[in-house]
Amino acid sequence: MTEWDIKKLRILRTLSERGTVTATAEALLMTPSAVSQQLSNLAKQLGVPLLEAQGRRVRLTDAAHLVLRHAEAVFAQLERAEAELTGYLRGEAGEVRVGAFSTAVAALVVPAVRLLRADDRPGPSVRVREAEAAEAYELLSAGDVDLALSLAAHAPTAHDPRFTLLPLLTDPLDVALPTGHRLADAPGLRLADLAAEPWIFGGSGPWSEITTAACEAAGFVPEQAHSASGWTAILAMVEAHMGVALIPRMASAERRKGVVMRVLEADLPRRHVVAAVRQGAEEGPAVARVLAALEQVSSARAKTFS
Repeated sequence: MTEWDIKKLRILRTLSERGTVTATAEALLMTPSAVSQQLSNLAKQLGVPLLEAQGRRVRLTDAAHLVLRHAEAVFAQLERAEAELTGYLRGEAGEVRVGAFSTAVAALVVPAVRLLRADDRPGPSVRVREAEAAEAYELLSAGDVDLALSLAAHAPTAHDPRFTLLPLLTDPLDVALPTGHRLADAPGLRLADLAAEPWIFGGSGPWSEITTAACEAAGFVPEQAHSASGWTAILAMVEAHMGVALIPRMASAERRKGVVMRVLEADLPRRHVVAAVRQGAEEGPAVARVLAALEQVSSARAKTFS
């Protein structure tokens, strides 16, 4: 295959534009002899004559014009590549794969994507993958996602050399009671007041552990009456007077008319949402743009909690 030397092709194009070897040399900050030598080498590489004498000047051969016609397409593609690379370096291009648990997708990731799209600057594309809190780190470690949203309770230790952890949000946990419950309007409600109630939470996983840990911190072990992991199912059962449940405030969009949400001001149960990336990846411009958007969304949501 014929070797195409980009540097030499640029010299040939400049000669076509400037008309003389001397003018070409001045434009490229080269000597005339260096210009002539480079073009002579290019002719040898391509196997065709590129210049022919015309008095004291030289002119491009038909072969040279043919070469330049194709070279212009190469130059144009290189310009596009350079522009795209510049955009990437500014965080304006590329793809960021985000793994996040269900509530975080709706409450944090989607608003962050909207924020990026509303920016005057182009932003990276975001591909979302819903994943359980613990699974997110497996996906991150395997390289299947670039950024994971999880819960601090399920995060690796801060000393794990594989990941960088960034706190995003402290999410208060409120208790969901059915409308008409005897404690729905009770002043100063505490978790301990609900020790004898049937509870609804997941059979395993982070939400089961968060619920049991919060109740145990309040001095009792919750009786699990029903098992569910989705907020729609949990709140539907609460509404039907089948039990009570702890609900993260971040899941407020799922609330139902037949459910009363009570803030547990004395207990203040909460969960901590964190973002994680592979060590060093936070410095990548596209990932940094998405992280910044997530932090902005998290900060705004935290203000609504207070």
